[in-house]
Amino acid sequence: MSMQVFLLPDLGEGLTEAEIVEWKVKPGDTVTIDQVVVEVETAKASVEVPCPFEGVVGELHAAEGTSLAVGAPLISITGGAVADTPAAHERYREEERAGSGNVLIGYGTGHGPTGRRKRASHVSGNSTQTTNFHSHAPKVLSPIVRSMALQGGLDLASIETAGGHGVITRADVERALAGSPVASSSEGVTRIPITGIRKTIADKLSRSRAEIPEATVWVDVDATALLQARRDLDASIDGVKVTLLAVLAKLTMIALAKFPELNSTVDTAAGEILRYENVGLGIAAQTDRGLMVPVVPQADKADLKELSERLAELTELARTGSLPAARLSGGTFTLNNYGVFGVDGSAAIINHPEAAILGIGRIIDRPWVVDGQLAVRKVAQLSLAFDHRVCDGGVAGGFLRTVADFVENPVVALGSVR
Repeated sequence: MSMQVFLLPDLGEGLTEAEIVEWKVKPGDTVTIDQVVVEVETAKASVEVPCPFEGVVGELHAAEGTSLAVGAPLISITGGAVADTPAAHERYREEERAGSGNVLIGYGTGHGPTGRRKRASHVSGNSTQTTNFHSHAPKVLSPIVRSMALQGGLDLASIETAGGHGVITRADVERALAGSPVASSSEGVTRIPITGIRKTIADKLSRSRAEIPEATVWVDVDATALLQARRDLDASIDGVKVTLLAVLAKLTMIALAKFPELNSTVDTAAGEILRYENVGLGIAAQTDRGLMVPVVPQADKADLKELSERLAELTELARTGSLPAARLSGGTFTLNNYGVFGVDGSAAIINHPEAAILGIGRIIDRPWVVDGQLAVRKVAQLSLAFDHRVCDGGVAGGFLRTVADFVENPVVALGSVR
């Protein structure tokens, strides 16, 4: 009988390896085409990998808890048919090639870690979360998690869990490492390995700072009319909750149409600026796996209702840890709502390889001059970090001033595109 060897597929741009989290089959099992055979974890997400062959499992080529390079043998199947193209794998490749595989350089849409729901699709965040468990028999999600805990000097029985299934996850261990004095008394230092998505974030931060000649401009704006417009719009669009983020996103799209230089990237090797026709809008999101930038593709073509719906979907996926890896790709410009952390301003790092990131701080009551009179208004700070290679200060300042004017007069701005 023939033996088919399934190689670990390319699950995302720039990812060269994945860790084997859990095998779903064992030698001797019968599998069908597109049956999930293994869960792996990349720097972006946990992924359930379907097999393109059918037949009997002959050999598992890597043990749980080990890393495997893309293109290395994953599983051997004896006999049976072969799928022409594994649809899920091809989708990952096509969608990843279309974008930059963005991971957050910036701040989020919410606060801190949250719970997750059960995984319902092939691509998701970390798997099941946990609740309290009996200290004499702690349940560990995978050998990777167990190894992280032991290397960090943690007692498995002492790790607090969150969720609903009594299983210790990577996120639980990372929280324990960050908050517990697990260092040896002789050194007085806690050593936390930079791995997984944290390593990817660190690499992108470093690369952004190293490659991009970055400058930042900022301006205070009267957001009183913006808040009122959001309330009015929320009442006028049936069945769709219009968030402040959605209105800001739409105003940003209108401003980018006037200043397309900022919707670009620099091809350093070719010495060229690549200006994008459409906007892949990245939205900075705080998740329990780290800071990420889920992307709304072709956001410039969406009306306010559609943009609200798509942002709501992304926010929910990020909150529950269910973001597919492909939804983190294709960003060309990032919107950063750091005001949710209660801060006024930020000189954010650009989400490489993009050329700009726009941020808004908290909206609070401040004294403001209106028609020559002092009044109390809702005021916020807008900031723009931009790549000085794609434009000069005049363009960056013009874009930021345009966004500020839109924030102060949102009805006029939104009416101009109807």
